Amino acid sequence: MSHPPFAVTVDIVWLTIRGGRLSVLLIQRGNDPFAGAWALPGGFVELDEDLPAAAARELAEETGLEMLPEGVHLEQLATYGSPIRDPRMRVVSVAYLAFSPDVSDPTAGSDARGARWWAVEDLIAEGIRLAFDHQQIVDDAIARAGSKLEYTTLATAFVGEPFTLSELRAVYEAVWGAALDPSNFRRKVLENPGVVVESSGRAPSDGGRGRPAQLYLRGPARMFSRPVERPS
Repeated sequence: MSHPPFAVTVDIVWLTIRGGRLSVLLIQRGNDPFAGAWALPGGFVELDEDLPAAAARELAEETGLEMLPEGVHLEQLATYGSPIRDPRMRVVSVAYLAFSPDVSDPTAGSDARGARWWAVEDLIAEGIRLAFDHQQIVDDAIARAGSKLEYTTLATAFVGEPFTLSELRAVYEAVWGAALDPSNFRRKVLENPGVVVESSGRAPSDGGRGRPAQLYLRGPARMFSRPVERPS
């Protein structure tokens, strides 16, 4: 029995915080379909590759960035298989979600015209729609990130160590798009054992009268015993 052409791809939603804003890594496609459109880094899985290896290769080829620099959190997001998602053939994509502290600017590879970090709010403000079904994938990734910040410690994956609680709070505010009360946030984080541990140092003085902020490291806990509630 013959079957029509069928392929598997990988797509990577890499989120970080840049300048206090939630940002996603995108490439500008160099080839059809959707030449010139912005899209997630990714591509076809080769016959001799497993999925994580394909994701690493495609990311390096299109952006010059390695898939797993130290400190990156990576998880599988979802599988997308609409029959009309790719005009070339039937394509199923396995999407990965990565969180990391701010990293270097990407450089466009051989398969891309450009590569850059886009603030999510700028994509919305400029009315940019992504190629294929990548807008849906990005939306799903942001929803996953926002949900996980409530009950897991993954917000610490967005900040470099050591960090202040103000820097950690800024992650929540960027992902959730809402301001949090500093005192309440501090209390909620510190009442959860193992989320953060004190570092030996303090942040540099900002010239004010107050005591420099305490610095923290990521703790061993992976879940909150008392969730941090998202503002309604």
